Amino acid sequence: MSQKAPKKELSPIDIYKLLPKTNCKECNQENCMAFATKLVAREVNVDHCKPLQKAEYAKAFNTLHDLLKPPVKEVIIGVGDKACHVGGKLVMYRHEFTYFNPTAIAIDVTDEMTDTEIVSRIKSTEGFTYEYIGNTLKLDMIAVRSTSGDADKFKNCVKKVSETTNLPLILCALNASVIEAGVMVIPKSRSLLYAATLTNWKDMAELALMYNCPLVASAPNDLNGLATLAKTLKAYGVQDLVLDPGTFFNDGLVDTLNNFTMLRRAAIKVGDELSGFPLLGLPLSIWTNKGDLADDLVKWREAYVAGMLITRFTDIIILHSTEGWVQLPNVILRQNIYTDPRKPVAVAAGFKAFGTPNENSPVFFTSNFALTYYTVAADLESSKTSAYLIIVDAEGSAIDSGVAGRKLTAEKVSDAIKATGIENKVKHRKIIIPGKASRISGEIEELSNWKVLVGPRDSSEIAKYLIDKWQP
Repeated sequence: MSQKAPKKELSPIDIYKLLPKTNCKECNQENCMAFATKLVAREVNVDHCKPLQKAEYAKAFNTLHDLLKPPVKEVIIGVGDKACHVGGKLVMYRHEFTYFNPTAIAIDVTDEMTDTEIVSRIKSTEGFTYEYIGNTLKLDMIAVRSTSGDADKFKNCVKKVSETTNLPLILCALNASVIEAGVMVIPKSRSLLYAATLTNWKDMAELALMYNCPLVASAPNDLNGLATLAKTLKAYGVQDLVLDPGTFFNDGLVDTLNNFTMLRRAAIKVGDELSGFPLLGLPLSIWTNKGDLADDLVKWREAYVAGMLITRFTDIIILHSTEGWVQLPNVILRQNIYTDPRKPVAVAAGFKAFGTPNENSPVFFTSNFALTYYTVAADLESSKTSAYLIIVDAEGSAIDSGVAGRKLTAEKVSDAIKATGIENKVKHRKIIIPGKASRISGEIEELSNWKVLVGPRDSSEIAKYLIDKWQP
């Protein structure tokens, strides 16, 4: 295996030494040190430094690119707005920094499905959306699999898929002639080709180079063979690789998770360049070995293995099941893992009207922690309540932790009441506060001159609370 010492943790000074030090502000930062700090935090790109593009800084530019490139290479699949960026990981665990490029989730179609079934599965994939804490969760790709082994059937299937969707594609076959028949239909699509193995690697590499496509290197449960394959493909000229160490169920599940973990650890902790590529998992493989298992049990196993792979560093997974109960837990899990741990998931402070409130309508407040806000907002909407909701800046904290940590204070609530102008919208002076903020109720009353009513601890009880206790 090709190894080198892992990179030391970068500091802004390391980066600053290589910058032009002109303080020109063309990067929209105050000075070069501020730009260096942003670079270390991966909040800007080195290409934003215009003076660095000059020939005299070429060596420094290349050195910076090498310093800043992630241990796991970023690979782009597809073209245009729908292109998927996979890999690009800087750390092994998200609490160390953050994860970039969420795991891409693909749904498969095969060349033995009817056109109607193919179109239905694609539309189901494209139509899957779920609003979660202010984010729209979606699926990302279509995997076109050759189960017939017939080049003409595969070509026709790829043609049908490409006419139906502009999602990025994964073209799957172990026969290079079959893959070529498909990729010729969409020569500029930059589809991911699956897969080069220890026996067909040369033919697959030729196709990847000819059509400028990323290529999967596959050696199931053979990490040494996978390293050899990656080294051979790189030497042949294929630089955009994705690694498939195999996905196994039942007794093989331990090996599966170990292999994915070892590859990511080798890339980030050891500095092994041959492991430093995105990883692909195949939860759908359970369908080829389902035996006499009922379909619902197969779907359940596919779903939990997908979740395991997402948590074990997998950058692309391919699923067969299109049911929402299979997909939803994993897109939510993915969203939670790929939030930035350095930044609270928060919404803007302010206020919002629900229903058609008037001067007698109740006034609530909540914190600007996104999960808290969207939960309260959903409960207000579902209760058909006409009310005003003040969103207080609690630095992204929930109600109880915000109060305990002095990030949600009576002063902030009082200031928010004044800043929102709610006093001009209602004639009463009553505010319903979350039950978990009851300990600051007296302070709020004293500072705001509003009467404080302590509401329920759970916003799902708002409707009942209003019926029982609200009087303007």
